[in-house]
Amino acid sequence: MAVSRPFAASFAWQRTVPYLLAAPLLIFMLVFYALPVLSMLMRSFFNPGLTLSNYTSLPDDVVFIKVFWNTLYTSIIVTLGTLLLGYPVALALVRTRRLAPLILIVIMLPFWTSVLVRSYAWMVLMGRHGLINEAMMAAGFLDRPMRLLNTPLATQIAMVHILLPYMILPIANALRQIDPSLARAASGLGATPLGTFRQVILPLSMPGVAAGTLLVFVLALGFYITPAMVGGPREITLSMLIAQQVDQLNWSYAACLSAVLLATALVIIGAAQRLPGIGNAFKMSAR
Repeated sequence: MAVSRPFAASFAWQRTVPYLLAAPLLIFMLVFYALPVLSMLMRSFFNPGLTLSNYTSLPDDVVFIKVFWNTLYTSIIVTLGTLLLGYPVALALVRTRRLAPLILIVIMLPFWTSVLVRSYAWMVLMGRHGLINEAMMAAGFLDRPMRLLNTPLATQIAMVHILLPYMILPIANALRQIDPSLARAASGLGATPLGTFRQVILPLSMPGVAAGTLLVFVLALGFYITPAMVGGPREITLSMLIAQQVDQLNWSYAACLSAVLLATALVIIGAAQRLPGIGNAFKMSAR
């Protein structure tokens, strides 16, 4: 049966509309993201002529190796911290309907303040004469102020606070997708609340856990402001090392480090996409 021309034209137009709607974003990303990234990658191969010396020297660069592993370690600790703190909050957000709006406001509250202000607030809290030291000395727990600021612990605490919403929201989204009748059925079959959580709720929420873990870990890899302010010059991350090289006008080495950071994030994302449940985590909102 032949298809009429008006119908065929209408069908073709409907297929074209999504591409037209996405075109402005694609052009914007191409001009303001893809081209600068490509320019950065090309700059990493010039020192000053075309060479691979920036990359070949990295395995023997003690500073780079130390900073790279420190960045990975910090990202892992921050991811685990947000997961341990964020899962109970996400569960409370889904289970407690009356307090859900208040919990959601508390979760979203950090987004209403810039990262710079929040990092400075942690500096005030953890300073030598900050609120934490003064309160502990007033209570008699300390005789003199302890060193909190410019330590790995300070960096990790501040980053957990800032990145916590990125862990809570994907987990809460996954928990909302779980059919409540499954938990009731498990309870009716004799499962304890802990057993129901361990055998029903936790496995079904793993896509959200995986998505939140991936999101927080990748964001923590490239974090700059908070480690620079709270961690100080002794606890250098890869993003801080890149900024130092830019300040010294060592553009090619800074571009090389940026390429390594970008490649690390892409490898982690690519590897995570192959794990069971990760792909479904990003499709749950479309159901």
